[in-house]
Amino acid sequence: MGSGKSAVGRHLARLLRHTFHDSDADIEARTGVDIAFIFEKEGEPGFRQREKESIERLTRLDRIVLATGGGAVIDADNRRLLAERGTVVYLKTSIAQQLERTRHGRHRPLLNNTNRGEKLEELMLRRAVLYAEVADFTVSTDGRRVQLVAEEIHQALRQALEP
Repeated sequence: MGSGKSAVGRHLARLLRHTFHDSDADIEARTGVDIAFIFEKEGEPGFRQREKESIERLTRLDRIVLATGGGAVIDADNRRLLAERGTVVYLKTSIAQQLERTRHGRHRPLLNNTNRGEKLEELMLRRAVLYAEVADFTVSTDGRRVQLVAEEIHQALRQALEP
């Protein structure tokens, strides 16, 4: 959360001449409501099921860059699909940077009505090992411009494809 997945993903898609997709935006487009509303009505389990369906569908597409929600890695099937059907980049971000980037947002249901710093730490403790497990490579985003992060990923992808 707050790592820059969507912004970096959009820029990377332009560099690669791929189509950009965001699993959260896909869910919102298909349901006609925002993620916060889904959390309110169906809870996190309902949202996670919709997220799983979105990832299953989107990972079947060719020549895309996909930004998933930070919690997508919780589900083993999501991790498997992401690893099997694409190259996974973990945008590693410190808790301090996440707090800074999410301070004004009200569209992050997991941070509502809670101590944001403690919640982000709790989420990172649960998820960091899963991110590392599924990632083909990791890029730090702390204090870095979107364009530079996307260019670093682009270079890494090009190098990975060289014989």
